Amino acid sequence: MSANKQKKLNTMEVDPNDEDSSSSDDDDDDEPHPDAYRGNEEVQIDFEGRSPVDPDAQGISQLLQRLFLRAHINCNQMADLIISQNYVGSVICQCDDEGAESETEDENMVEDGTVFGITSVLNLTAKKDQPSIAQLRTYLLDRAKSHASEQVQQQLRELLDNEQRHVGFLVNERFINIPAQISVPLLQSLQQEIDAAKAKKMKFDFGTLLLLVKFYRKEAKKGKPAEDNYTNAEDELLSDRAEFSFEYSVASETDSGMSGDWLEGDAVMTPYRKLLVLEAKQLPQLIDDIQRFINGE
Repeated sequence: MSANKQKKLNTMEVDPNDEDSSSSDDDDDDEPHPDAYRGNEEVQIDFEGRSPVDPDAQGISQLLQRLFLRAHINCNQMADLIISQNYVGSVICQCDDEGAESETEDENMVEDGTVFGITSVLNLTAKKDQPSIAQLRTYLLDRAKSHASEQVQQQLRELLDNEQRHVGFLVNERFINIPAQISVPLLQSLQQEIDAAKAKKMKFDFGTLLLLVKFYRKEAKKGKPAEDNYTNAEDELLSDRAEFSFEYSVASETDSGMSGDWLEGDAVMTPYRKLLVLEAKQLPQLIDDIQRFINGE
């Protein structure tokens, strides 16, 4: 499939106070700047999905680094792998309306060429000798050994050791505050591209999909149960539908800026990762369920 494919996505409302944003140190006035972010402002940005290309490598790598944090995984090499199979998967980028000049300041808040998200899949079986994939496999098994039950550890080992039933690692990363609605057309497109690749006898015939998701936990306190908040809203549904899963805290690998404490009065929550094991044949149904879940049906 051509790298020039474009999937126009709906206009999304994005908080400008993204995790990539930084505050200015130049204003010494006590009074807030009239244009300062107060926690309830929105920026209108038109997004599109397209095939990843070489200039996207750094942006994809940065998204992967936010997922894996300090893990010994070569995110640059993994980004290159994703780009090398650009007939499968999409990056989220800002629409480039040629010939139109914006009369607002919204576009100045976004750098040209920014990769807002990546949705793709990597074959952990066929590509197991690739350095970043070997590192990822080791990382997942090590985390399972430390945080999963004996049964889950055995199930994960058996999946990764099975040469006949290929395992795909689903990558579904995007900037925070980009609404979950964007995930549906991206996952639908990914499913179609996987089917097309399978029809060409390419190695995308997965039996199982692994998805590593991010969430933050407000720990139980004063009789109140713990509360989990998923970075990508659709991951809550996928977590419920997983064949099995395990989770672990990554608090020691992050700083306060990663824990979501952006506004005064925000509760500090502990960052976690959870590995979901999904049946690949269920992906089309899961996508339909995600759409209903997001729409509140």
